[in-house]
Amino acid sequence: MPEPLSAKLRALGVKVGARDLPAPPPVEARPRHAHAIDRVVPGRTLVNADGECYLVENAYADDYLHGHAPLHAPYPLGTIAQWARDERMAGCPRERMLFLDIETTGLAGGTGVWPFMVGLGWFGGGQFVVEQLFMRNPLEEAALLSALAERLAACDMLVTFNGKAFDVPLLKNRYGMHRRTMLVADKAHLDLLSLARRLWRDRLASRALGSLEQHILGARRSQSDVPGWMIPMIYFEYLRNDDARPLKGVFYHNALDIVAMAALLGHVAQMTHDPLGTRMQHPVDYLSLGRMYEEMGQLDTAARIYEQSMNDNLPDDSFREAARRLSAVYRRTDRFAQSLELWLEAAKRGEVYALINLAMYYEHRTRDYAMAERMTFDAIRAVSAGKAPPAERRRLLPELQYRLERVQRKGQRTV
Repeated sequence: MPEPLSAKLRALGVKVGARDLPAPPPVEARPRHAHAIDRVVPGRTLVNADGECYLVENAYADDYLHGHAPLHAPYPLGTIAQWARDERMAGCPRERMLFLDIETTGLAGGTGVWPFMVGLGWFGGGQFVVEQLFMRNPLEEAALLSALAERLAACDMLVTFNGKAFDVPLLKNRYGMHRRTMLVADKAHLDLLSLARRLWRDRLASRALGSLEQHILGARRSQSDVPGWMIPMIYFEYLRNDDARPLKGVFYHNALDIVAMAALLGHVAQMTHDPLGTRMQHPVDYLSLGRMYEEMGQLDTAARIYEQSMNDNLPDDSFREAARRLSAVYRRTDRFAQSLELWLEAAKRGEVYALINLAMYYEHRTRDYAMAERMTFDAIRAVSAGKAPPAERRRLLPELQYRLERVQRKGQRTV
C-alpha cells in the first residue's frame, strides 16, 4: 500500500494539521484602515441572529423642504389607488409606508449581483427617517436581509422607483439564495416610475428620478453626489482596500433618492387629488392629468381638466390633442353640441379625426347627406395628403371610400 501523503510530509519535517498554527488575532486587535467605514460615515454595527451589518440613520424634520416640495406634505392617495387599481393604497396611513431603494454591484441583475446597500425611509415621531443597511463585506448579506425583513413586516405599502422591475426582483432572488422568502405579496406596491411616465412623458425628455427631482421638485444635489453607473466600481474598490472615503458619496446618493421619492409622492398625491384646485407647473400637466382621469372613467372631471388646459396657453400640438380628447369625452357623455363646436374648429385645420366625426354626425344624427358627403370627401383628401401616419392611411382610405359611396347612395334616395 502506498505511503500516505501526510506521512511523507511529516518525514520531510512539515507540520500537518492546524493544531500548531498560531491563533488569529482578535478582531479588535487587527489593524484598521485609517478610513474605515465607521470613521468616514457615522453609524453603528447592527447585530441580529444572522450576523451583523452596518447601519446609518438620518432624520428630516417636519419643516424640511426638498427643493420647493415639503417632505411632510399630506398624502391623499385615493386617485393614485384608483389609477394603480389597488385600493389598499387609499387607506394606507403615511406612517405605514416604506420607501425603498437599493445600490447594487451591477445594473443588469442576476444571481451574481449583490444589493450591498438598502435604503429605507418612513415617517414616525414627526420626522422622516432614512435608514441605510450596508454590507461591509458579502458575508454580511444574511444579516442585512434579516434587518430588511423586519422593516418590511412593519409596513403596509412599499414605495419604490423602478422597484417592480429591478429592486424587488433582485431582492427576492437574494432571499432565495439564502433559502428565505421576501414577504411582500401582501403589501401594496406603488412604483413611482410608472406614475412619472404617465404624468410627464409629454414634457420631460427623461423621467429618471434625478430629472424629476430637478424639474418637478426644484431640488439640486451637491457635488457630493456620484452618478449611479459609478457606484458598483466604488463598492468593489472599497472591498479591495477598505478605504471608505469614496463611499460617502454613495450614501449621500442613496439617502437623497429616498428623500426625493417621498417628496415626489407628496407632490403627485396633491396634484392628482385636486387637479383643478392645484396650480400646475406647466399647462401640459393638465393634459396628462386629463388623460389619467379619462382612462379611469371619470369623464366629467376629465372634461373639466381638458377645458382648463385649453385655457392655459398649451403648445399647439398639445392644444390640438386636448381638443380632440375633449370632443371625444363630450361625445361619450352625449354633449354633441359641444363636440360639434370643437369638430368644426378642427375641421378648418383639416384634422382628420374632426372630418370623420362630422361625416358620422351629419350622416347618422342630422341625415344631412350632402354635408356628410362633403366631410367624407375632405377626410379622404386630408388622409391622401399625408395628414395621417402610413399605417393609419392604409386603414382609413378604404373605410372612407366605402362611407363616401354609402352616403352618396343615401343622398340619391332622398332626391
